[in-house]
Amino acid sequence: MSNSINTNIGAMIALRSLNSTNAALAATQKQISTGYRVADATDDGAAYAVAQTVRNQVGALTSANQQLGNVQGLLATTSSGLNNVSNMMQSMQQVLVKLADPTVLGNERTQYISQFQSDLANVKSYIQDSSYSGKTLIGNITGSSGSYGSTAVVRNELGATYHIGSYSGSALYGSIAFTSTQLQGASTVAALITATGTFTNEFNAVGSAMNTYGAATNFVNNQITFNNNKIDALNSGMGALIDANLAQESAQLTALQIRQQLGTQALTLANNAPQSLLKLFGL
Repeated sequence: MSNSINTNIGAMIALRSLNSTNAALAATQKQISTGYRVADATDDGAAYAVAQTVRNQVGALTSANQQLGNVQGLLATTSSGLNNVSNMMQSMQQVLVKLADPTVLGNERTQYISQFQSDLANVKSYIQDSSYSGKTLIGNITGSSGSYGSTAVVRNELGATYHIGSYSGSALYGSIAFTSTQLQGASTVAALITATGTFTNEFNAVGSAMNTYGAATNFVNNQITFNNNKIDALNSGMGALIDANLAQESAQLTALQIRQQLGTQALTLANNAPQSLLKLFGL
């Protein structure tokens, strides 16, 4: 290599090598500081675009699960209310059986009628109070809290919905709100509790509603579990695509720091090389 004060080839090579090392060091430091091999589109545009799509899916699924969680509360409240209604109707059935006995007369009959009316009031309160976060699936009796009606909830990241129907607590209450006059006649009461009687039909309808909302609860619970599993799978796949191998990058950082130090020294030596020419002139 020729010695020249105009063109220092050695310094140029050393500088080029040092710049390359500094660029690699900056990239490694970025991966270590962010934890990502692909932190933005400048690292790997295609991989970053895929990662953004996955992040969007994860965010949408998380939002869907929040909505499903809200419906879980509504379904739990509804099922609890219907269960209380069913239990109370069992007690009412027992009273009706006594009132169907023609030998139950006078004050004894009056007391049983009073007990039935008291149980009926409990049924009404259970229906009225079966609301959650301003919504009710069964409380359409005057005095009920919450907006009554069916509901639909977003179940996945694509916006698909799951529909949950309503059950008329008002119709139930109206069908079993027997008057004292109706309950006075033993034969009239007996007709209410036959296999096809009004009270029996309404009791069975409550059981069917409980089954319906139980199935809806299982669907929502299973959908939440599925969404969580899908979120884990998406995050795992995205991690394999864009996460940095921190152990590997840490070792690389140490190697690049050493190369940077050696490159700096090499550049210093190369820059000092022209000084030796001065000695040829006795300077």
